[in-house]
Amino acid sequence: MPQIYIETYGCSNNIAESEMMKANLLSHGCSFTNNLDIADIIIVNTCVVKQKTISKIKRRIQDLIPKFDNGKKIIIAGCMPETSLKELIKLSPNSSIISTHHLKEISQVVKEVLNRKRSILIGKSNLEKCSLPRFREKKLISIIPISSGCNGKCSYCLTHVAKGALFSYDMEKIIKSVQSDLQNGAKEVWITSQDNASFGLDQNKNKLPELLEKILALKHNFKLRLGMMNPNNLYPILDKLILIYHHPKMYKFLHIPIQSASNRVLKDMNRPYKIEIANEIINKFKKEFSNITIATDIITGYPTEKQEDHKLNLEFIEKHSPDVLNLSKFSSHKGTKSAELKVLDVKIINKRASELMELHRKTAQNNKQNFLNQELKVFVNNKTKIPFVYEARDDNYKIVLIHSKDKSILGKNINAKINQTGVHHLVGEIA
Repeated sequence: MPQIYIETYGCSNNIAESEMMKANLLSHGCSFTNNLDIADIIIVNTCVVKQKTISKIKRRIQDLIPKFDNGKKIIIAGCMPETSLKELIKLSPNSSIISTHHLKEISQVVKEVLNRKRSILIGKSNLEKCSLPRFREKKLISIIPISSGCNGKCSYCLTHVAKGALFSYDMEKIIKSVQSDLQNGAKEVWITSQDNASFGLDQNKNKLPELLEKILALKHNFKLRLGMMNPNNLYPILDKLILIYHHPKMYKFLHIPIQSASNRVLKDMNRPYKIEIANEIINKFKKEFSNITIATDIITGYPTEKQEDHKLNLEFIEKHSPDVLNLSKFSSHKGTKSAELKVLDVKIINKRASELMELHRKTAQNNKQNFLNQELKVFVNNKTKIPFVYEARDDNYKIVLIHSKDKSILGKNINAKINQTGVHHLVGEIA
């Protein structure tokens, strides 16, 4: 019985795909270990969103090659096989490679690896991943993918190259998957994809509101977190979504990636909306839910970005004070349109990134001050690696760290008195 170690990079969707591979392999007699030293096979589930992450993964593979028989027992999975096949073969000639579109075939690849054979499985397919069994590492959290790919053509994006065109999964199959996880102890459901707001658009109808209503109607006690939504696809269903967010099971959490607050840069990025749309979306949500957690993504240093565009990004952060900022420094991805552009001086990019992050940290910490000495109802969803420290979330999906020797609080709703604040979390004690 082979011992397998999985290393996952990237978003919640990648975490779900690692859970799918694990369930598949467990059903074929494999076992898993968290100890790399005793593993027979390592699966590296890759991500291509950021060049920094791609470089980190490549270095990791290089480090692993001497430990795993010159790469014969390394399996490279995820998005990189579709975007960087030649590079991966050159980097690790003996490793097996399986793309994100071939998860169902992972047991076949493992079998061949054990027989010292090499597999390469790439090429896009419409695989309804929501129907695949998952082995949930966090028993309280259900990560549900609702589609693959997207309907965008952003000039800088490699994920679109890896995932392909939008393919929305069958709604009833999604509901069945959610229902199964809830029946098996999940208390928190995460809806994930490259752009949740595009669900159904490949079938000429935005079906996200209908999907959310059906999930929320399930007769279980749980909270629902809706992941990333692009402004152009969110805007047509804005009013419907706001009504849905009033449901007590919905976390008041909005992840809306703007990428730039400059309309000129957005046009160059081939992002099909103007920043005024994003502003209106955020303002309407904040009007309805004053303490809502806002998350956004910004790429700083895009090749055509000028100083005045950078100032617009700063003004956006000052105005909306997002609690979460996923900041990326622009890096050129071969195979994308923006790779043809001249990259800005790295000193300029670093300076702009520092200014944006410094302002974000300031405004995010100011947001947390409003909760000092307040008592919040929170759901305890995770035990951290710090002894006796648990992670909880309030109704707005804000992180609350709680020190407790009572193990029974995991998976429960409790009241917490907030006594400290940080940039990205609150600290409380059981009230």
